Amino acid sequence: MGKGPGLYSDIGKKARDLLYKDYQSDHKFTITTYSSTGVAITSSGTKKGELFLADVNTQLKNKNITTDIKVDTSSNLFTTITVDQPAPGLKAIFSFRVPDQRSGKVELQYLHDYAGISTSVGLTANPVVNFSGVIGTNIVALGTDLSFDSKTGNFTKCNAGLSFSNADLIASLTLNDKGDTLNASYYHTVNPFTNTAVGAEVTHSFATNENTITVGTQHALDPLTTVKGRVNNLGKASALIQHEWRPKSLFTISGEVDTRAIEKSAKVGLALALKP
Repeated sequence: MGKGPGLYSDIGKKARDLLYKDYQSDHKFTITTYSSTGVAITSSGTKKGELFLADVNTQLKNKNITTDIKVDTSSNLFTTITVDQPAPGLKAIFSFRVPDQRSGKVELQYLHDYAGISTSVGLTANPVVNFSGVIGTNIVALGTDLSFDSKTGNFTKCNAGLSFSNADLIASLTLNDKGDTLNASYYHTVNPFTNTAVGAEVTHSFATNENTITVGTQHALDPLTTVKGRVNNLGKASALIQHEWRPKSLFTISGEVDTRAIEKSAKVGLALALKP
């Protein structure tokens, strides 16, 4: 996260990535090609059970402006225009989806040594306004994440978070769902040379008085191959292996079993990402 505290979305991100990133039960294929003019075209297809979803994303970079245009199988057109550093520490993002006329949104992000702010406004007559802010340093950070619906006059989201980091440990505590859900996460780097780390997440719901506990680990078998594993208190156990068989091209296979219903077949996911 550099010198500053980052954005609110960075609170607990290391633990979330360790425990959830790249795990899947679908079959996904992604290929990226680059034209001579620098345009990147990424085509992806995902098989979810009997359903097949596909999309094509075109990315064009011109100086500090990046334009992303994506079309999916439902004929939705997603456009995102990002202006990086129009002023020091500032990023501006404009996005909309066709044919949804209410999807237009403008977002501003500002990063400082002691603060990170992100705010967005929907481009409608009665917009939803989002604001998130973090103050602190790269060691201790305190933040909040709010959404206000100007049409109903209600806060639709009200979250708060706290993060503590040092050289090999990151701990975070967040209060979500308008105070109903408490989430604590922990990430510890065991060996930076082999990318070995352990992590845990505990989620408590005050409404149901239920706890969900997830623990996981990752380890690099070699510079190109990483294995990960996780288990939760509901009996779900997952593992994956990811291999970078050429620069930026990844093959990932993951599986999940329900240890409380071992007679059920395991879920297996495959992902292949190709980049030149």
